Amino acid sequence: MEGNGDTRDFKALRRAATKLSLLTDDIRSRMLADMADAFERNIGRIRQANDEDMAAAKADGIGDALLHRLRLDEAKLAGAIEGVRTVASLACPVGRVRERRLLDEGLVLEKVTYPIGVIGMIFEARPDALIQIVSLAIKSANGIILKGGREAMRTNAMLVRIIQETLDGAPFLMLLESHDDVDAMLRMEGDVDLIIPRGSNAFVRYVMDHTHIPVMGHADGICSVYVDRSADIGLAVKVATDSKVQYPAACNAAETILVHCDVAQRVLPLLKASLDGYGVLIHADERSMAILGDVDGVVPALEDDFHTEYLSLEVALKVVDSLDEAIAHIACHGSHHTDAIITKDEEARRRFFDEVDSADVFCNCSTRFADGFRFGLGAEVGISTSKLHARGPVGLDGLTTTKWLLIGSGQTVAEYSGPSARRFIHEDLPL
Repeated sequence: MEGNGDTRDFKALRRAATKLSLLTDDIRSRMLADMADAFERNIGRIRQANDEDMAAAKADGIGDALLHRLRLDEAKLAGAIEGVRTVASLACPVGRVRERRLLDEGLVLEKVTYPIGVIGMIFEARPDALIQIVSLAIKSANGIILKGGREAMRTNAMLVRIIQETLDGAPFLMLLESHDDVDAMLRMEGDVDLIIPRGSNAFVRYVMDHTHIPVMGHADGICSVYVDRSADIGLAVKVATDSKVQYPAACNAAETILVHCDVAQRVLPLLKASLDGYGVLIHADERSMAILGDVDGVVPALEDDFHTEYLSLEVALKVVDSLDEAIAHIACHGSHHTDAIITKDEEARRRFFDEVDSADVFCNCSTRFADGFRFGLGAEVGISTSKLHARGPVGLDGLTTTKWLLIGSGQTVAEYSGPSARRFIHEDLPL
């Protein structure tokens, strides 16, 4: 079913989402297994559609970072299919009892997880993200409305077509085609329960400003690695390099490297040599420039460089005097996404963990670990920097909400009011 912005389509999808939620977890997991098998049988169709998207994108002069996201090569496709099977094998997120309490004899309260309902997902030119998103939606029993970047139009359409062929039309799934469709979805308060946008800061702000539907996600991924005075130098260079170059187009790639002044003379030359191997351009502050010199691959940093999400082989570099200055820099310039400290000092680690206000805070490891699959969530619909509901990589649990369920035996509130009121027991029961 491909949407055209007609409200009847959204209402039909909501009804289909309700039916999906009434299926057993075994059935939904079987659907995912069938979907994974279908993708494997149709690799040729998927690759052909992606090749056509790649050719059109190159002809349009699309930048390297976007082309890298768009390419659905054999390794990415195999990883995405593995992710579908992993999600299928996870415990069911729906129907979990989070709290159980005896309010009084014969009056039992439970807090239980349920699907959110219908989720609108707007994502960048990453067709493998579509596979992750649909698998999580099916496992969590949510209807899903998808709008991918126009660069991936053919690949996304082919993936949805294969899902529809495999899952009896997949009426709980809708693929939008145009910007007008997106605007229609943003107006569908009551039929769409949550919007998750993945894209530029400007686009996320546009979504937030044009809907009354709750929005979950993040605008920027300005992630930092701080090399503390007690850091193992070799480990610091290794982790900072991986954070930057392993996949520079990702939102969890490091955009800023902060180095304590006590180790800067040793760290910076080794770090530059490591980054040079990948062609990384360094935007260096004055103190870093004084150590590295005016050499190829290094340019003076401007203030805006420390507010920039490069998504490419560029990084901002700054020497700081203390842990306090590093934490203050991240608070001022970061985006509350993912930040890491490299240190052997347990007190420095503890302070960094406590004081850096980000969704993901790491020690002695790459920022690139901020990922739903690597966290064991099976896959993710994105990373949220919100402090309400889900935060960090959003997997199955982030696609559920809760209901309070109260089972009584004829009790009335009047019995618990007034001078002779019954007293509540309020005893927590085993889950």
